[in-house]
Amino acid sequence: MVTKRHRGKFDFGNPNPYELSRTRVETFLKCRACFWLQQLRGVKPPEIPSFTINTTTDILLKRDADTVRGRSTLPIWDSDGLGHMVPFEHEHLENWANSLQFGLNDTYFNTVHEETNIKFGGGLDDVFLNTKTGQIHIVDYKSQAQGTRSPEKYIVKPSSLDDPWKIGYKRQMDMYVWVAREKGFDVSNIGYFVYVDAQHKNIGGMLIDSEPTKAWLQFNASVIPYEADPTWVAPTLIKIKEFLLNQSVCPEHTPKGDNFTGCDVGRYANEMMEALGR
Repeated sequence: MVTKRHRGKFDFGNPNPYELSRTRVETFLKCRACFWLQQLRGVKPPEIPSFTINTTTDILLKRDADTVRGRSTLPIWDSDGLGHMVPFEHEHLENWANSLQFGLNDTYFNTVHEETNIKFGGGLDDVFLNTKTGQIHIVDYKSQAQGTRSPEKYIVKPSSLDDPWKIGYKRQMDMYVWVAREKGFDVSNIGYFVYVDAQHKNIGGMLIDSEPTKAWLQFNASVIPYEADPTWVAPTLIKIKEFLLNQSVCPEHTPKGDNFTGCDVGRYANEMMEALGR
């Protein structure tokens, strides 16, 4: 008997590896209740429109890398003393970037954790080869606009990973280093975030007089190294499998904290019920 792929709502009777993306693991880390509702009851969380301009910057940064892939580096890397870092060539690179079908087969960016029978993975932005060591490095593209809240007072500052809410970015890198290593690659713990930060300080506008239907947006660009810690990933998958098998009732939502920590869905639901007197 051929069974279907095991994804979405957890099916106790499906023996196939249970496909779990890094975003679902992130949900588990942030709020057990949201994870329980989604994975054990099939309740989808509120949908938020994707920031397509972020997707566009990812596409363009990847195209930049493609122009020199397997041959040389880009000026932004060279200027940071990283001229030995070359965009990695691999026959499955396009599949690795496909986050929606990450679990389709082993040519995608996934690995099966044997102890839990969880097929874990996601969609990579890019991979670079260190020509000095022979190791690969996970690369993630990020875009932001730091100066939008108080534009008149904004002081241009470098991009960083210091904001507390960026812990999710760091955990993403941890997870992807772990997956790449489980797939058999010699991967460094050092990953890189390529940040582009939209600017408006001392810029007169964005419309182009010579091309009335075109506009431009200027970004500052930087490469930020991060030392990943993948040691927590496997123990977390074990906790997730135990949770899926044994958590028969929905736990409490994680209280909403500062800096985007905790569960905003739970906060909203609790405040709504309180306002309705229920």
